[in-house]
Amino acid sequence: MPSSAQIELWPADKVAAQAQVGRASNGISFAGWGETRVSETDLERLVAAVPPLLAPALKSRAYYFVPLAIADTGEVLIAPSYTVDLGDRAVCHRNASLGTTEAVFLSTRLVEDRFGLAFEFFINVAHNFADVAGVPESFAQLIWSQAEAQVRGETSQDAWESRRRAQDSHNGQQKTIDERSRTTFYESAFSDSLAIYMLSLAVDFDYHDLREREYPLLAAPALAERLRHIASLFPPNAGYEFQILYRRKG
Repeated sequence: MPSSAQIELWPADKVAAQAQVGRASNGISFAGWGETRVSETDLERLVAAVPPLLAPALKSRAYYFVPLAIADTGEVLIAPSYTVDLGDRAVCHRNASLGTTEAVFLSTRLVEDRFGLAFEFFINVAHNFADVAGVPESFAQLIWSQAEAQVRGETSQDAWESRRRAQDSHNGQQKTIDERSRTTFYESAFSDSLAIYMLSLAVDFDYHDLREREYPLLAAPALAERLRHIASLFPPNAGYEFQILYRRKG
């Protein structure tokens, strides 16, 4: 196995120039480069899970699946293969502006399974889409009605904290809404839910696999309501199916 000192780190623009960028059936641009340990078939299947209606907002984006995107450098540098030392220096993804293309370099070797890589990809896609297209008004109305009903939990730490700040603002005895925090809540919860929806199209997983330690996970019926709403806005690509299965104790 080569040592870290023997592996040349590549600038992002050099990787982009060498990588063969393809376009999935849904219109998303992507490429694999280096020793990713992800087959071309699996990569195409993963990318094609993005609903086609998201593609117009992502037309300036290209997603590069690489072994490692290095975190501790000002310039975006990519490792063509994995070592333990380089893994310690890597981050899940890095962004780079390359001319008219906004590139997202995703580290495939920092995750242990298809679930981890898929969720990292989809959360990036979801945030990229929301940055361009915003949050659908109907979805914002749905999640705020859940927040007002004090539905338990949220989909991420960011969504949980912004929802709490939005609802906990007071002016003397009069409770007011922190509109900035509410906007952040809309954006976080929408991106989370959109990513979970796409993950459900690509991978069979247990919802509790998404649990983090610092906040209570959103109640399953409330999440199901959000996902069904997103599915109505962004139907799956051909060959993908959306379904929610509830596991009950026998």
